[in-house]
Amino acid sequence: MAHQHLHNEQAGDKRIWWAIAVNLVLTVAQIAGGIVSGSLSLVADAIHNLSDAISMAIAYVARRIARRPANEAWTFGYVRAEMIAALINYTTLIVIGLYLVYEAIFRFFEPQPVQGWTVVIIAAVALVVDTITAMLTYSLSKSSMNIRAAFLHNVSDALGSVAVIIAGTVIILYDWVFVDPLITLMIAGYILWQAFSEIGGAIRILMSATPRNIDPQEIISKSSAITGVVGIHHLHIWPIDEHRVSLEAHVVIEDHLMNQSEEIKNDLKNMLDKEFLINHSTLEVESRSNECGDGKIYGH
Repeated sequence: MAHQHLHNEQAGDKRIWWAIAVNLVLTVAQIAGGIVSGSLSLVADAIHNLSDAISMAIAYVARRIARRPANEAWTFGYVRAEMIAALINYTTLIVIGLYLVYEAIFRFFEPQPVQGWTVVIIAAVALVVDTITAMLTYSLSKSSMNIRAAFLHNVSDALGSVAVIIAGTVIILYDWVFVDPLITLMIAGYILWQAFSEIGGAIRILMSATPRNIDPQEIISKSSAITGVVGIHHLHIWPIDEHRVSLEAHVVIEDHLMNQSEEIKNDLKNMLDKEFLINHSTLEVESRSNECGDGKIYGH
């Protein structure tokens, strides 16, 4: 099983490297084409493709770092390196989106001539490359927010290429050059929508926020329903990474059942694992008569 897992990881790494390579080649072609044709939307798509290559590289490095085992200096391990990479990539998307909005608005006031055929041909090539890149990272994106951030770069690029093709076609047919900055605004809007909708997940994990799919009140309710448990406080629930959640709490038990504290703890841990998929929990037991004074439900 370990050998198979390593093989899958290595295969995933190769797909990411191919995605980086094709995006770098495409970026050079699009920038050259955008300069020759005078198309801002094509340059915008090229800049986004460059951010794809960079985001893939960041994702790759973080993916490798995250595999390193825990040690005395990093007792939680390095798994959150992928969350940091995702945060960087989403933040980059936001900066790029805002910059494109600025450039597009400027072009509305000072229109530039655009060579429609050059735009259409290069954008069509970009669409093919973006689609291939998205296919290379699709399966990996299902289980990794880090890779998903890079994957979303490519999906938005593919849609952006479609939009650029439409813009070039309209310019060829009607010479409506205002369509170029208009399409750029649409691409920028989509980039910003994607980034703002996804960045919160990375921030929540890095801030050790309670996962959205877990209701702390339900945990308290189900814990209190276990025989002998009369209270829960100092409850902390946090994600280690996207797939693992930890919990720690003080559990108050009836005085006369303290001799059964280990059994009660096991019942609580089994419930947490079965009902909430929390398989790493640390529970400190207190008797009702010796319950700690502050007794805050959450926090220290």
